[in-house]
Amino acid sequence: MNLPLYIANRIRKGGISGKRIAGPVIKVATLGVMLGMVVMILSIAIGFGFKKEVREKVIGFGSHIQVMSYDYNFSYEVNPIRVDHQLETLMASIPSVSQVQRFVTKPGIIKTANQVHGLVLKGVGEEFDWHFIRSVMVDGHILTLSPDSVSNGILISRTVADMLHLSVGDGVPMYFIQQQIRARKFTVTGIFDSGMPEMDGLFALVDMRQVQKLNGWERNQIAGYELFIHRFDDLDDVTQDVMTAVSSYIDPDGMMLRTRSVRQVQPQIFGWLDYLDTNTVVILVLITLVAGFNMISGLLILILERTNMIGILKAVGADNLMLRKVFLYVAVFIVGRGILWGNIIGIGLCLLQKYTGIVALDPANYYLDRVPIHLHWLHLLWLNLGAVAVTTLMMVGPTYLVSKITPAKAIRFD
Repeated sequence: MNLPLYIANRIRKGGISGKRIAGPVIKVATLGVMLGMVVMILSIAIGFGFKKEVREKVIGFGSHIQVMSYDYNFSYEVNPIRVDHQLETLMASIPSVSQVQRFVTKPGIIKTANQVHGLVLKGVGEEFDWHFIRSVMVDGHILTLSPDSVSNGILISRTVADMLHLSVGDGVPMYFIQQQIRARKFTVTGIFDSGMPEMDGLFALVDMRQVQKLNGWERNQIAGYELFIHRFDDLDDVTQDVMTAVSSYIDPDGMMLRTRSVRQVQPQIFGWLDYLDTNTVVILVLITLVAGFNMISGLLILILERTNMIGILKAVGADNLMLRKVFLYVAVFIVGRGILWGNIIGIGLCLLQKYTGIVALDPANYYLDRVPIHLHWLHLLWLNLGAVAVTTLMMVGPTYLVSKITPAKAIRFD
């Protein structure tokens, strides 16, 4: 029979008489652990969810990796490179690369009767991945691209549509500043809303061949390639692999290639997202310390309340190690119950928010219209293991108080 476990279980259930404060102390300590666990689960789920949602929106507009002409031009008026099927096959064969697509860009100006707005036309081809754009469409449909005809459609954001009072089916006159001003009229086929004003107000999607004509390029000339990868965590390694693969390539016009990742294209946004990790770590540390000190104070109260019991057990031969085990078992009971209920409530709140979006946000400030949630079983596993380990270790110190209690004084303790 495990005597320390038996005694601890009796204390937990109130089966051993004392000063009748063990029950409230255990409940308060359990509540503290439970609330701490709920806050930590929400912090991790919201932190990872926020990073994931914002990251996917930025990548949706510009891909994980771009391969373009090697020059010092960082504007949207770029030097063209030639389409090379062997190069495309080489890039697509790199591990972790899931998609290779061509693109062309051209800055221009939309002018309506009362408004003027600058936009960057992003020309896309038949191989373009529409998954992200479909997920943020609010009206109309995506571009219909075919090899037999050039589409005259344009996809604009709700921000631009509201600003210029445009709707699906309206004509959109655009002007392009070159050696002489050129004009094109597009038809709005769809309106999207990503919730990111910087991106929504900047880009519009059209048929790649329209932009090639405006630039005076041939059909086999493009601004560059966009590469998507399977896992964002592999971004730096895959970028280096792509850079190595294309570094020795020279196209027929003598143009070399450069590679840049989405982190390099949007350093401000990703720098801001990196700060979220620091905030999450600070929250986790603070909550763990608060829950730990709450447990320490509760355990000290329980030990002092059981001073008579400790003295009697020592008088009949119990040693300090056995008595310390008793209170460690009590601590494990409290921590285990608090973590269990903390997981149930925390995960429940996360699922409620994920599937109902009950807590809304202002997209103008947060890029999202509701609090994002991203739960991963591995994150939960490590969080639970860490919480159990840290709080249990913090309980070891207070149990040394048992060794300071002498039987003669303890039995007379009131």
